[in-house]
Amino acid sequence: VVQMVESGGGSVQAGGSLRLSCVASGSFASKNYWAWFRQAPGKEREGVAAINSGTGGTYFADNVKGRFTISQNNAKNTLYLQMNSLKPEDTAVYYCQADDVVEHVSLEDWMEGRLLEPDWGPGTQVTVSS
Repeated sequence: VVQMVESGGGSVQAGGSLRLSCVASGSFASKNYWAWFRQAPGKEREGVAAINSGTGGTYFADNVKGRFTISQNNAKNTLYLQMNSLKPEDTAVYYCQADDVVEHVSLEDWMEGRLLEPDWGPGTQVTVSS
């Protein structure tokens, strides 16, 4: 069982930056696909960014590409999301997830399937004002 705890959210003005953290505890060593998701008020949850902890490969949704970066610490138990040039449309609750996935599955495909899973933590709120 892996427990994921998100933190780092807050309120910023448009153009500002935030760095989200997600600390994993438990049996996380086998998890190779890690990702951030978000859900804005009145909208469906969506994938934001993902990383393959083995290859270092990354995936970013088009609406955050060039503004957000995803990374892990050396111990591979903490996932980060550096968010720059924030926009009001980035306002959402942000969640992290991690899974043990066979390597031929793309990060994007994994994220789409992960959205259908019911287990989500409380997340961390990000609010961007104009």
